[in-house]
Amino acid sequence: MAISKPKDLRKSSEKDLDKKLKELKLELAKEKANTKIGGSVTSPGKIKEIRKTVARIETIKNELKRETEVKKKK
Repeated sequence: MAISKPKDLRKSSEKDLDKKLKELKLELAKEKANTKIGGSVTSPGKIKEIRKTVARIETIKNELKRETEVKKKK
């Protein structure tokens, strides 16, 4: 999982963001399940980085949503 920068995420379409968000949430669930059953994490910061990337994507989606609402009001 490469680190996703907000600048790169903003260039993506909303469908791409949804797809990436779904993949990341699935990967996060797998990593959490792996640690719960006593398995080793591939890298210690992986779960943290996935959570941050999910938050970045959700933030960008909310920004896009607000922009469209503002445009509708005008």
